[in-house]
Amino acid sequence: MDAMATVWRRLQRFVLPPRCLLCGGNHGDGIDLCAACANELPRNRSCCARCALPLATPAAWCGECQRRAPPWDAAWAPFRYGWPLDRLESRYKFQADLAAGRVLTQLWLRERLPLKPPQLLLAVPLHRNRLRRRGYNQALELARPLARALGVPVHPDALQRQRATGAQTELDAVARRRNVHGAFALREGVTLPAHVAILDDVMTTGATLAECTRVLRRAGVQRVDVWALARAPSPRVNGAQG
Repeated sequence: MDAMATVWRRLQRFVLPPRCLLCGGNHGDGIDLCAACANELPRNRSCCARCALPLATPAAWCGECQRRAPPWDAAWAPFRYGWPLDRLESRYKFQADLAAGRVLTQLWLRERLPLKPPQLLLAVPLHRNRLRRRGYNQALELARPLARALGVPVHPDALQRQRATGAQTELDAVARRRNVHGAFALREGVTLPAHVAILDDVMTTGATLAECTRVLRRAGVQRVDVWALARAPSPRVNGAQG
């Protein structure tokens, strides 16, 4: 199996050549980004510990969390949703750019998990109609390598999106909560452990992750963490939908 994995990785590198995906220059450090573009990645090192909102100085609870506490226990979003990460995310999510997805995965794998690892990792599900059109769930494809690296199981369909919802992009925080209210359900017969993390690619207001968290809470999960590759500083950031 190790030999087959090595051959597969080499084949991927042949089909998806190692060039910087942003400027076209030579890549560096084992990732398809040059050093200059990699240095521009907006890391989310100063943020709210509860919702990962980017802040001028780190805080246990930001003002928004104090006004309206999120239903989850802690959040992890190692990047801010901004240039040039937003370009890679858009190409992966909406243009089926597998090379961009590979870079995003590699970037996330290099970050240290600041929380206790969960007993199970879930990904925010797509409705079957959108999944059919897109061909893959971008959140699940990000979750799989993270789960392998942490030695944590990932359940691909424990959570299901039981009704189609409109895009969140142009909605404010209140409209986003209404849009996803009642949109998710736990698959019949699924048993969940006490500690679960739910993952999405981008977190904006957190409405989608909050609704998923409520489903998990009703199923008896004691601790729910939310993970996102990137956290948007504002719900009006273009392309950020969660």
